[in-house]
This record gives sequence, C-alpha cells and structure tokens, in this order.
Amino acid sequence: MVILTYYNIYYMLILAWGGYYMVMSMQAVLPWTHCNNAWNTDRCRVSKESTIATCLSKLNVSQDVYNVSRLMCLDGNSSDPLPVDPTVEFWERGVIQMSSGIEESGGVVWQIALSLLIVWIIIYFCVWRGVKWSGKVVYFTAVFPYVVLTCLLVRGLTLDGAVDGIIYFLIPDFNRLADVQVWIDGGTQIFFSLAVAFGGLMTLGSYKKFNDNFYRDSIVIMCINSGTSILGGFAVFSVLGFMAREQGVDISDISTSGTALAFLTYPKAVSLMPGASFWAVLFFFMLFLVGMDSLFLGVEVAVTMMVDALPVRYQKSRSRMVLTAVYCFVLFLVGLSMTTRGGIYIWILFDNFSASGMVLLWVCFWECIAIGWVFGADRFDDILYTMLGFKINRLFWICLKFITPIMTTALFISQLTSLRLNNLGSSYSYPPLAQAFGLMLSLSSMVCVPIVMVYKLMGISGSLVERLKILTTPIIEESRIPSSWDLKTSSVIKIPQDKKEEEHQML
Repeated sequence: MVILTYYNIYYMLILAWGGYYMVMSMQAVLPWTHCNNAWNTDRCRVSKESTIATCLSKLNVSQDVYNVSRLMCLDGNSSDPLPVDPTVEFWERGVIQMSSGIEESGGVVWQIALSLLIVWIIIYFCVWRGVKWSGKVVYFTAVFPYVVLTCLLVRGLTLDGAVDGIIYFLIPDFNRLADVQVWIDGGTQIFFSLAVAFGGLMTLGSYKKFNDNFYRDSIVIMCINSGTSILGGFAVFSVLGFMAREQGVDISDISTSGTALAFLTYPKAVSLMPGASFWAVLFFFMLFLVGMDSLFLGVEVAVTMMVDALPVRYQKSRSRMVLTAVYCFVLFLVGLSMTTRGGIYIWILFDNFSASGMVLLWVCFWECIAIGWVFGADRFDDILYTMLGFKINRLFWICLKFITPIMTTALFISQLTSLRLNNLGSSYSYPPLAQAFGLMLSLSSMVCVPIVMVYKLMGISGSLVERLKILTTPIIEESRIPSSWDLKTSSVIKIPQDKKEEEHQML
C-alpha cells in the first residue's frame, strides 16, 4: 500500500508532462523546433548537429533528462559553452521550468499543475465504479496504443537510416553482461512491466473465478509483455536510426531510455520527420494511454485494499466513490510539490527511492519466503492443482522456493552497494536532508515487514521460539481442505467446523 501510494504520486507527473506535450504538439510548428519562444536563451541554436550528443561525448557521462543543458561543455579551445538544442530548452525552461536546486521551489508551474489536475480527474472517473467499470475502459486504453505503435513502426521503417537503428537494437553487446547494473535494470524493468510485488496481480486476480485457467493467462501476459517491448523497440530505434543518420552521429550517442527518451530524444527525432506535428500528437497520445493503464492498476489496487479494510456495512458503491475521490485528491495535493520549479528534484527522489527496484526486490523476497517456505511450496502446489485440475510445471516450484529468493537477494545486495545518494547520476549534488528524505521513502515501505512481524509476535504468549512456530504454521479450516491435498508434507493446524466462528473471532 505504501509503495503503491508513492508510485501513484510521482508516476502521475509523467502523464501530466505527456498530456502537456500532446497539447503543445497541436500546432503547425512544434515549439521545440525553433528558438523564437519566450523561454529560449541566447545559447539556443537549431542545428542538425547533435549538440547534446557532442556535449555528452566530451564529458563521457550518461544522458540525463534533468541536467543536459546545465552541462557547460567547451567546444575545442573556445571558452564559450556549446549551444543548447531547443528541445532541451523547451523541456527545462518551457515545461518544468527547473530551478537551480531542490532548495529553491520557485513557485508552481500552473500549466503542469492544471495538467496534473485534469489527469487525476480522468483517472478518477475511470476507476470510481470499481474494476468492472475500469475493465471496460481498458478495452480502449490497452488496445489503441498497439494501433499507434504499429503506425509509428510503419512510419519509422520508411525513414532513411531505420535499418541502422534496428540492427543496433537487435545485436547485443555481450560484454555488458559483466556489468551488474545491467542485471539490476533488467530485473527492475520486469518488476515494473509485470507489476510484480505491487499487489496488483493478487488484487485483480481475486476478481477471477476459482477455476479460471490463470496459469495459461499468466504465460500469455508474459509473452504479450515481452512482445510489446520488442515491438516498441523496433518502433523507437527505427526513428533513432533516422535521427542518427540525419545528424551524422553514431546511434549509441543518442540512444536513451526513460524520461530522457520520452521528452528529449524522441521529440527531437519526430521534429526531423515530415508531418512532425501529427506524429508528435500520436506519440504523446500513446504515451498518455499507456500511462493511464498503469495508473488504473495503481489506484484500483490501493482503493480496493482500503475498501476491504472497512466494515462490511460500508463496503458499498457510494462509499467506494467517496473513498476514491478522497484518495485521488490527497495524492493530487502531494503531487503539486512536483509541479513547482524545484519539483523535478523531488520527482527524481521519488523515482529513485519510493518504488525503486531495491524496494520491490525486498518485497518479492519475502513473498517467496512466505509462500515457498512458511506456507509451503508443496501445499501451494496442491492448491493450484485444486483450482486448475492439473499439475503445473515443476520449474515454478523450484523458482518459488530457491531461484527467485537467491536472485532477488543477489540483486538487492548489488543495488544496495551501488546506491548513490549524492548526485543520483546527475551533475547536481543533493543536500544531506534531501538524501535522508530519499532513504526515508525506501525504508518507510521496507520497514513494514519487520514491524508487522514484531506486532504479531507481541500478540502471542510463550517463548520467542514458540511464537515463531505459531506464526509460521498455516491455519486452515478443516471443512475447507479438498480431498486432493496431501498435507503430510508439512504441519498444519486444522480448525474443526464447529470451532470455525470462535477461531475466526480469535484471529
């Protein structure tokens, strides 16, 4: 619940930025293609030469969405800084209007604040009636992005240099496998794209029928997820290949990911294409819809958790609408802090710490321990057999009990040792108080596991060993144990039928 709330707060800013870009794209001339805007400086230059790539290659640093134009790169022996691309100035001075640091809030950027409000209102009316209503909305928001992606792919393949981009995308650099960060990034990407350890899969799965073939559905979803990544890779890198050919640079100098790709590199690439405004609107509309799908899940799961915690008499449709409205409004108020001129620095802290891969690895590890070792992988396998009517692949049992806990532990330790609190990969150094706030964001969700454990231990009498034994022994109602279960593999406390109500009250 804590992770989801943080995620909903900062991820909504991406939708607000994307929505603003989409509106600004509805012009005959894209505002980030020239230097005649009010926010442009004397350093702004429109050139086919990639000033961003040149600047970064001189400093040998990674491209970053929030500090590109702040890097004072020197051009040869000249003392003048390199010119700044209008795409960068549009982002930093026109959209987020970033200040010099997190200490300087600089007031709210009303355009982004208004965009954030509109996005929250849209999200609210998409989820206010529950999963059945939002499920109908998803038919459009989930399918239409594939139409847009296909259009972008077809257009990209017709551009000069598209083949170079696709070849760069398909041929891997196996030397990078020795870099731990590659494994961390890969694992984190899977966690986010499949919503692992967010609670969303379990919440939405609870609405399914008992005997639905969720095993088949899981495999289909994983294939669609990976297939979408490949399709998106073709669409993006075909355009990046065209951009590299147009600017006369190597594609490795302009290939980026995340917000840098969405709000710097791809808008720049689109501006070089014929009919730039149309393709820009199409791209940001797709980005908006994809983001909405993610927020549907986040808000739906969070509200469902709160509704389930209410007494039964309050679990009504009207109560859910009110609760959803309050939840969205509170998160909107918190998100306003990120619409200030210093808000991008707060957003970066949330992005790096609140729902980071380190936090999700921690949650996933304990989920595997709880199911694979406490409840028991064998008993869990029996449950799946009862629901599906057939035994699933034994590899799932091995992963649940051994492989996943080991890999999550290794990745967690690797990410912990490589954690950078000072500059977070940028040229800006965060003050100690901001670093402490970032750590608090991570710990505030991770600490829930030991806190609940201590709370449960204190509610049971006996020695520490006896308490741990009670807490790690599954309690199953005897009347609900299917005949197909083999409970001899591990201990279980059976609750007779006549003791069920009494035991439920005690629990």
